[in-house]
Amino acid sequence: MKKILTGAVAAIALVGIASPAAAQTNQRHYAGVVLGIPYTSTNPGPGGVFLNELAIAGGIGTRYTAFADAPSDSETATQTVTTTFNLTGSVNKDCSFYAGNGPSATNIDFGVIGVRTGNNENVNSAFEMVGPAFANIETLTAGCNFNNEVSITKNNVDGLVNSAAGGYDTDEFQANIPYSVTAAWTGVPVNTVTSGTGQTLNVSTSQQSGTKQQGAWRSNMTINFNAPAITNKGLVAGTYAGTTTLVLSAL
Repeated sequence: MKKILTGAVAAIALVGIASPAAAQTNQRHYAGVVLGIPYTSTNPGPGGVFLNELAIAGGIGTRYTAFADAPSDSETATQTVTTTFNLTGSVNKDCSFYAGNGPSATNIDFGVIGVRTGNNENVNSAFEMVGPAFANIETLTAGCNFNNEVSITKNNVDGLVNSAAGGYDTDEFQANIPYSVTAAWTGVPVNTVTSGTGQTLNVSTSQQSGTKQQGAWRSNMTINFNAPAITNKGLVAGTYAGTTTLVLSAL
């Protein structure tokens, strides 16, 4: 048998694999000649190692071993890593209504509310309203950026009231002028995601208040006040007054 590696060049290839785990090198080889018969033994079990090592100690045969070791990954390797970034921010709830540049902008004066004062009027028409009283308000900026409620409330269900009317015959006169209020805008129903359409909230002459819930909206808004002419009774002279409150409130 040829002597191992005699007159030859041994090339050792060192290989590292940095992906899935591979078996590490652990080799043990024996070779020799016993009674003229060559033999080899590769990676023998404990008994074979004992016999081969005993033969080497007695001057028979040779041995080749190769052992390699390196620490494993610090944790399980993954070929794909997915990371999700959670982006957050907040927008405050807000409602807007442009009502002019000062408190006087919301003072609505009908002026003289005409009544039939001619001395040639029939007694059944004397002192009755000549015609309806009306007022129109428009703002180009109104709305809320969340579900909201639009409400209209009169301070008195009787409408405009003459609080210093003195005495009068209730069969022939009255000291109040009922009026209706109608607000109109472009919006959507509450909790509804859709294109805006015309919306209205009406408080009739016999109602004191009304509400309507909406989803987020922004548009112009018109508010119309209408006091129908009172033709069954005369009006007591004096000042007639009342307030109407419009509220936009985010829910």
